[in-house]
Order: sequence, then structure tokens, then C-alpha cells
Amino acid sequence: MIYTSVCELAGIKYPIFQGAMAWISEAKLAAAVSNGGGLGIIAAMHADADFLRSQIQKTRELTDKPFGVNIMLMSPYTEEVARVVAEEKVPIVTTGAGSPAKYMDLWQNAGIKVFPVVASVATAKQVERAGATAVIAEGGESGGHVGETTTMALIPQVCDAVDIPVMAAGGIADGRGVAAAFMLGAQGVQLGTRFLVAEECPVSHNYKEKILKATDRSTIVTGKRLGHPVRSIKTPFSRDYSKAEYDSNITDEQLEELGVGALRLAVVDGDNDRGCFAAGQISGMVNKEQSAAEIIKEIMEQAEIVLRSACKWVK
Repeated sequence: MIYTSVCELAGIKYPIFQGAMAWISEAKLAAAVSNGGGLGIIAAMHADADFLRSQIQKTRELTDKPFGVNIMLMSPYTEEVARVVAEEKVPIVTTGAGSPAKYMDLWQNAGIKVFPVVASVATAKQVERAGATAVIAEGGESGGHVGETTTMALIPQVCDAVDIPVMAAGGIADGRGVAAAFMLGAQGVQLGTRFLVAEECPVSHNYKEKILKATDRSTIVTGKRLGHPVRSIKTPFSRDYSKAEYDSNITDEQLEELGVGALRLAVVDGDNDRGCFAAGQISGMVNKEQSAAEIIKEIMEQAEIVLRSACKWVK
């Protein structure tokens, strides 16, 4: 059985976190992942304190295992949701889109361990100085908001730069990816796209079908012009948005407006034409729907086999 420092820090059986996905990572999925031995994570996204508190309480009704909350630090509700996780004493907080330094004392005093998601060495060093427990280094292969550096290049550089544990994210969907992450120096992984087809995942049927039918070339990155690139499945919406980015007659404000509500249209309504179906490059490897527990068990069994057989390459 694979057991790392991440398991000990988070109080979990397997070193797998479920990625935070807006409109998707709610109580049912988070609890299912935690019950399966990983760490389920609720996405606070741009929701207010009341919504988050209700999701935390619902998760506790569904599992007695540790779980986490992801806080997007650019949300207009950051101050209030930061207080909620402290009041509720959520075991783990992951963060994105900014520095969590402002809230570190509050969270640490509440006994919360903080795992910021980072896309660069510089940010990893910054959050380590701020008191992060560990970092989740996310490569550009991931779905949703992405950085530029690939997982293969990012993980070892972050591992060399910080003294706290590093988790790998981006482009991981099976045991081979987990084993590769460990070989690069990571002590755990975070998965998003693979959990999109979990039986407990609340996304629309159309969303799951797009993941299951995807190939290695099915995703596209849009939003670079605005400074916040997003990887999603190629659809009429994403193709039109990509064209609009290169149209000098369209202002940044108009471009921003084009994306408003697109993710919800995909997740909730399954709108094939107007929805933004965020997903990682690994989508082409995801070909079956399973329970969250089955996904975790299968991945970790695969990883053990790969790691045990790795010595065959060494003479």
C-alpha cells in the first residue's frame, strides 16, 4: 500500500485529493471521495458564506472522514468564506488565484492545514514563506484555469525549490500518472477530470458524455488574451470564443461577457452549444463511469504495480 506524508498530514488512506471544480465539487462528490479513502474537496467558487456553510454541514452528514474546501482568493466573498472554514474547523483548505498569506493566522489558529495550488516556482516559494503546509503544483495539462508550465517540467522544479511536501496535478488520470508524479518528487496527486465521470459527480449527462468520448486532441485553451486561460472541451462555444480572442473589433469587456455563465450552462444544463465544458488533456484516457471509491482504488492499485515493476529498467 502506498502511504506518504500527505496521507499523514490530511488523515487519509490514499494520497489523492479531488480537485475543486466550480458548480461541480459539492457535498455529494466530496463526501464520496473522502469515503473512498482520498480527500474530497468542496469548491467555494464565488459563492457566499451561507452556501459554503451548508455544503460543509451536508458533507459532514455524508462522511465522518476528513475533507477540504477550496477558496478562490479573488472571490468577492473571500473574507466571509475564510471565516466560515475557520469557524467550522474544516481540516484542509486549498487555495487558488492569489496568496493566502492574509488568512494564514486565522486558519492555523483553527487547526487548518493549508495546501495552496501553484503554477510556478515563485508562487510555491511565496506560499511556503507564508506558512503553507504543502503545495499542489498544477501543470497546464489540467482542466479549467491553467498555467503555462507542464506538469513534467513543473513538479521537479517546485520540489527542488521548497522544503514542504509537493502534490502534483494536471494530466493525471491513472496509476501510471501517479507513479510518474512520485518519480518526479511529488508525495501525492490531485485529480479533477477523472472525477467528472464519477457516479456521484453532479454534472449533466452531456458533460460526462463529452469526457467519455474525448480523444487526446479534444481540448482547447481560451482566455489567454484576458490573462486567465481556461482549458475545456472543443465545442461551438469554445471555438467561437477562440475566434473572438483574435478579433480586434471585440473589446476585452465584450470578450469577458461572452464567457459569463458558460460553465453553469455546461454543468447544470448540459448545453452543447453555449456551455464551457472544462476538462484536462487527460480526457482521452477517461473511458468509463465508476464510483469515486472505485476510481481511487483502481488508480492506486495500478500505481503500486507500476512502481513495483520500475526496477526492471535498472540493471
